[in-house]
Amino acid sequence: MKNNTEISDSVLDLVGNTPLVRLNKVTANLEGNFYAKIESFNPGDSVKDRIALYIVERAEQEGKLKPGDTIIETTSGNTGFSLAMVGAVKGYKVVLAVKDKATEDKINMLRTLGAKVYVCPSEVAADDPRSYYEVAKKLHKETPNSIYINQYFNALNTTAHYFSSGVEIWEQTKGKVTHVVAASATGGTISGIARYLKEKNPQIKILGVDAYGSGLQKYHETGIFDKNEIFPYRIEGLGKNLVPTAMDFNLIDKFMKVTDENAAYRGRELALQEGMFVGYTSGAALEAVNLYADEGYFDKNSHVVVIFPDSGSRYMGKIYSDQWMKAQGFTEIFEKPLAEVQYVK
Repeated sequence: MKNNTEISDSVLDLVGNTPLVRLNKVTANLEGNFYAKIESFNPGDSVKDRIALYIVERAEQEGKLKPGDTIIETTSGNTGFSLAMVGAVKGYKVVLAVKDKATEDKINMLRTLGAKVYVCPSEVAADDPRSYYEVAKKLHKETPNSIYINQYFNALNTTAHYFSSGVEIWEQTKGKVTHVVAASATGGTISGIARYLKEKNPQIKILGVDAYGSGLQKYHETGIFDKNEIFPYRIEGLGKNLVPTAMDFNLIDKFMKVTDENAAYRGRELALQEGMFVGYTSGAALEAVNLYADEGYFDKNSHVVVIFPDSGSRYMGKIYSDQWMKAQGFTEIFEKPLAEVQYVK
């Protein structure tokens, strides 16, 4: 990674070193100091650039990946985009299995970078042959000279954040960080950050964000994966219908579930009040901050880092669309609609 006074050899040199920005208006009524780690400043617009580059370069170093080979992965969209970006620069083919709740914008972006995309049904069990997990496995088995990233079960997912995100947060806060709030799906981001920061200061609290419809919170609390917890929900890149081994549950102090609706409102709130155009999971993280505050987790001495994983540009057809919001029954937002458009004739 280079600083911005140097000429970079490729966009891959720009991965990491994302800014930490104070939250002002959206946390004005909460005790503590709150900071957003804005991962959309990565060249691929998301936190997943970190793991894509790290895992691919490790595979190269170990001789598992050679020019012209194929990278295969399951993705909600962001990891796929990051892998497609890395593949474009380094000369690899990229094949991706995505869930059908990925936005059309996300799918088109993957294709634009040269990735071949298989769209799989969301509402099937993880072991169903149509699930994006099983489709990716099948593609890997059938494709010569391919590697399967397998981010949900790849320890390097966590290691990437141990050596990057965790270090950055510690240094940017000058060791003052007391809490980290992070959305959880594969578990790599939250676990890697947790491992590094708890080595520095075991008193730092790691607070996860989960979705209603996901089984992570109950598994964390009971050690039981309850299929009755699983039902359809709208937020992409949050929660899971299985237990990812990339998640180190022992390092996470608490999970908080958020609703699709409130997460969508919070995303818009960040744009309107902080000028931060971030994604659906960032709205979920801000909603969790408020819920944790309601439960007394923060005080005036708290320094809370909130991970905002990606850009709002990937959700123009979702939370930033009045039509989509209305179709979901998310009507509260229309008391504070987006700015009007007037056509001059």
